[in-house]
Amino acid sequence: MSPNRTTNVKAPSSGSRSEVPAPSTKGAEAAAIPAAIPAGQGSDRFVQAFAKGLGVICAFDPQAPMTITELAKAAGLDRAGTRRILLTLVTLGYVRSDGKRFWLTPRVLNLGYRYLASLPFWHIAQPVMEELVTEVQETCSIGVLDGDNVVFILRVPTRRFLSFDPSIGSQVPAYLHSMGRVLLSRLPAAELRDYLARVRLEPLTRQTIASKAELERALLEDAEKGWSFVSEQYEEGMCGIAVPILGAHGSPVAALNVSLNAGPQAQELAVTHILPKLRLAARRLSSVPR
Repeated sequence: MSPNRTTNVKAPSSGSRSEVPAPSTKGAEAAAIPAAIPAGQGSDRFVQAFAKGLGVICAFDPQAPMTITELAKAAGLDRAGTRRILLTLVTLGYVRSDGKRFWLTPRVLNLGYRYLASLPFWHIAQPVMEELVTEVQETCSIGVLDGDNVVFILRVPTRRFLSFDPSIGSQVPAYLHSMGRVLLSRLPAAELRDYLARVRLEPLTRQTIASKAELERALLEDAEKGWSFVSEQYEEGMCGIAVPILGAHGSPVAALNVSLNAGPQAQELAVTHILPKLRLAARRLSSVPR
């Protein structure tokens, strides 16, 4: 499994599974908590106090309330500064406290929703994805690039899943997932070179891509095809196929993915049966003129 995965549903043994993150303690690529806020940015356009406040919000443990000391350590800040930030967030309604421990409130969701609602396809994504899931009987997801990770912003599971878990906000290193691969393949050449120079490849399965040269070749092939198929890079037994969702100027704004069980016939099934339907759904979600 992948590092620091935040959410997942495990399917029953007889059902299909999804290429969606699950909890893990391995590695740090997909961690939601950022490193300590860098100091001395050397620009009056950088507001340290605001950056520190965002750092504290991101430092919260989703599993349990935290003390000031715990949050200060997680955010890389001093205790006094963390206390002032927390009291401000309590006053604004983003955090609650019992006097010792602190936890986020539902008001924080407003921040994420404003981003989601700004996406041009958001108002029609759910029904389009539900229709696709009905046709292919596999789980469907939409993701976007955030730095070197792909972040899940919407997921519709196949009905064979018995539990509900949308996994909104889950993230994995982009090179491990079909959505990340197809979005990386469409980066401008300079951005792709920068990405390949800094990315660290961690072997999460026996199939995980082993070298940057191999990754670059795969991305160039994906760019030429216009889609990406990834098998057992992130978790053994899992694979997925993805295509880009295009914005008004023809550049990718997100990726649409279908996940399925890996196996000898999985790629053939994905390419011959799922890909045409996946492309049609992506065209319906894209903003480019048809």
